[in-house]
Amino acid sequence: MLRSWGAAVERAQERLAAGPRLRAVGPGEERRFALWDLASLVEGELGERVDPDGLAPPAERGWRERLGESGREWPGGELYRRRYWIQDEAGAAVGTVAVDNWTKGPSQLAVSSLYVTPAARGRGLAAAALDAVYEAATAEGLPGFRLEAHWTWQPAVRYYLRRGLWVVGWKHSLSFARMPQLPLQRVREEDGRLLLLVADRSRGWVPILAAGREGRWLRLDETADYRGCDGWVHEYARSTLALCLALAGRPMVRGPQWWSEAWRWSEAGEPEGLACRIEEFERAARAAGRPFASPYRPVAVPGPTPDAVPSLGPSPQLADSGDG
Repeated sequence: MLRSWGAAVERAQERLAAGPRLRAVGPGEERRFALWDLASLVEGELGERVDPDGLAPPAERGWRERLGESGREWPGGELYRRRYWIQDEAGAAVGTVAVDNWTKGPSQLAVSSLYVTPAARGRGLAAAALDAVYEAATAEGLPGFRLEAHWTWQPAVRYYLRRGLWVVGWKHSLSFARMPQLPLQRVREEDGRLLLLVADRSRGWVPILAAGREGRWLRLDETADYRGCDGWVHEYARSTLALCLALAGRPMVRGPQWWSEAWRWSEAGEPEGLACRIEEFERAARAAGRPFASPYRPVAVPGPTPDAVPSLGPSPQLADSGDG
């Protein structure tokens, strides 16, 4: 039994700093890390790539002005999170990741600023960094990690799903988690349906939910394995499949009545709740002049629309690692 989650987080941070995959940002490197953080935001929110080590002050100011509130530099960030360089095989810094000094959700490590330079992508470096965070967390009795990504940051969103992370919420952005209580998941298309499968040691990949189509509406079917799975999988499977439907441009609403009650799942849960949230996310992005390409197809339902959901906060500081 842990006496202090704070002490467990500190020990996990020490494990990360001592490991071969990450190196703690040292004295005098804070400014460089901030520029790499900025490069991740520029790519994620504006769709443009910049060389963080080649950013002169005038260019930096220009990018921060275009980003607005999300591009603001927060001094003293080291007080609430520990920052690390992701290293390549030769020990050179090729990316960034940060871990909060306190837990989030059910006492999980909170991850942010995941970024790998374009030249270093495709080599599994971001995946190794996430594995290192997970291993450090679970070694100290913490239930994995959680991270955020905005819906309009499509490469990042798709990457986290490919890594087998689970969708645990969508209050202000998409929340992903990796926990010991949750097996790896994947989605497969079969006979026109999307199947959500979970890893089982004895049976391999087991389907638990199936999403099909009835005319222009969603049909969502549960398997016996879903009805018999534990509470963690039961809670987050529908949220995870909902995001997969959105990314595939599939129907997310089971009919007008479901759509009229989408507000009930404005933070997590049923596909209709995510459909409502995505429309909010995209309206906010368009209002801010953010370029994005979306696979989502707006719901065309006659009659009243769902009740308004709470206003959205600033975008999370996350970018696609590009690490397949």
